[in-house]
Amino acid sequence: MRVTGSEIFMKCLQAEGVHTAFGHPGGAILHGYDVMLDYPLRHILCRHEQVAIHAVEGYYKASGQTGTAIVTSGPGATNTVTGLTDALMDSMAIVVFTGQVPTAVMGCDAFQEADVVGTTRTCTKHNFLALKTEELPRIIKEAYHIARSGRPGPVLVDLPKDIIMGRAEFKGYPEEVSIRGYNPSVNGHPGQIRKAVELIAAARRPVIYGGGGIIHADASAELTELVNLTQIPTTLTLMGLGALDTSHPLWLGMLGMHGTYTANMCMVHTDLMIAIGPRFDDRVTGKLSEFAKNCKIIHVDIDPTSIRKNVHVDVPIVGDVKRVLTQLNAELRKIKRDWRKDLEEWYGQIAEWQRTHPLRYHQAPDAAIKPQYAIEQIYKVTEEHDPIVATGVGQHQMWAAQYYRGHQPRRFITSGGLGTMGFGFPAALGAQAAFPDKLVIDIDGDGSFQMTMQDLITCVQYNLPVKIFLVNNRYLGMVRQWQELFYGKRYSQVDLEIQPDFVKLAEACGAVGLRAERPGDVRPLIEKAVSTPGPVVVDLVCEREENCYPMIPAGSAIRDIIDTDEPIPDKLFQGWR
Repeated sequence: MRVTGSEIFMKCLQAEGVHTAFGHPGGAILHGYDVMLDYPLRHILCRHEQVAIHAVEGYYKASGQTGTAIVTSGPGATNTVTGLTDALMDSMAIVVFTGQVPTAVMGCDAFQEADVVGTTRTCTKHNFLALKTEELPRIIKEAYHIARSGRPGPVLVDLPKDIIMGRAEFKGYPEEVSIRGYNPSVNGHPGQIRKAVELIAAARRPVIYGGGGIIHADASAELTELVNLTQIPTTLTLMGLGALDTSHPLWLGMLGMHGTYTANMCMVHTDLMIAIGPRFDDRVTGKLSEFAKNCKIIHVDIDPTSIRKNVHVDVPIVGDVKRVLTQLNAELRKIKRDWRKDLEEWYGQIAEWQRTHPLRYHQAPDAAIKPQYAIEQIYKVTEEHDPIVATGVGQHQMWAAQYYRGHQPRRFITSGGLGTMGFGFPAALGAQAAFPDKLVIDIDGDGSFQMTMQDLITCVQYNLPVKIFLVNNRYLGMVRQWQELFYGKRYSQVDLEIQPDFVKLAEACGAVGLRAERPGDVRPLIEKAVSTPGPVVVDLVCEREENCYPMIPAGSAIRDIIDTDEPIPDKLFQGWR
């Protein structure tokens, strides 16, 4: 029987197992939205397309299921570009369907026309322009396959109006997919595995450096087995947080620009770096010419283009992290070695760093709320609920990474590669849609939240009880910190003293608003927020000019980490002056 392209579209989503989508309708995609009413698809109407994409990212990161968004042509499609770029940088498996003007008027400057395929070519893993109704099943099948296989990433499918309104015979959704030239390697090369085992067996100061690839591969159990087997101290990137329980005795804390002193010093003094699923981005490596000068590097990654892109490695292993770790662990179990005894001197050095350079702050009972204190209280109140935690971008993001000590993978959702302000709240919205009965919290900044706060009404409409905790310092905090440290405290366009009353904003949307202004208010209001049904906004009025430490200035070597408020050495200003 011949059916419309929109019906084929919905049948394909149903066959793919898509039961939730986020989006915003418009003229070019209207036929698809009309047919949607006849199918059991839960659609969440976001007030802005960027929010829809970040929500889809949060949905994917929390659940591991490929996320789906549907938007219209022109501005609807172009509003997704920030989210698509964010998803590409952080390897988020999402598929975005965009409406498009009819093929007959494409290229004629038709109303709400944009070259979506051209615009998104560099910010998607792949994109499609559907030109025949009968090709929709193949295109949709390939889109989801590409999004979640290999290194995950965003895929866009552009749907011209005449294609979704046209008719074709629906012969079923393809069971298999075969794409010429696209066949990601999943098993590590046995020879490379053996070389890696030899280096691990010989190392005396090894460190495991894990990235987001561990989370995407659902390889947390295999990583934990590797750590327990070898007794090697382990650090994770911002995107890898949750891959190892923070209560593990070999956990060093996060590494990188605002990572712990201990984790970063281990990267400086190690003789073997076992890199599992990271990108070696500049926020971790610091000055490249000074990075890993005196150690061997093993790098495991599903994406061959990520290996040796920034840093030379001695043993590259291309493959799915879960499968490679399974192979590696099997070989390591054959080694007869007293790991703890052999690494005793290394443990002693690490213990000394931990003793002399811990994360620290001081909260006076009668002073302004310290952001670190607020986040520690959020952690203490909510830990027993094993919540999903999303963050915006800025100082609060780094403090959350430092002080919210998670125990499970897919529980910490943040924007790492692109650093997208406004990400946290929509991501929490998406995670809540994936897990309606789970506690989902957004640790956000006042500046970051103001970029996407209009969709608070979406949480109310769909009964998504996200708890939003605003670390409110009335500044663009991270930019202000850099201006203080590197520009002589010449604050330019970072003051957010004039801002909405977030309590009234919450109430205007039908949510609950709370405010804490003194340290003694913080814990009781967090407890109240958690026990209150529906979405809640908690305005935590914090110390305005608190700085986030440790900090490695951009362009500096890891060893130049700043651990206190002491004056910065002149040599570290070179990258800023």
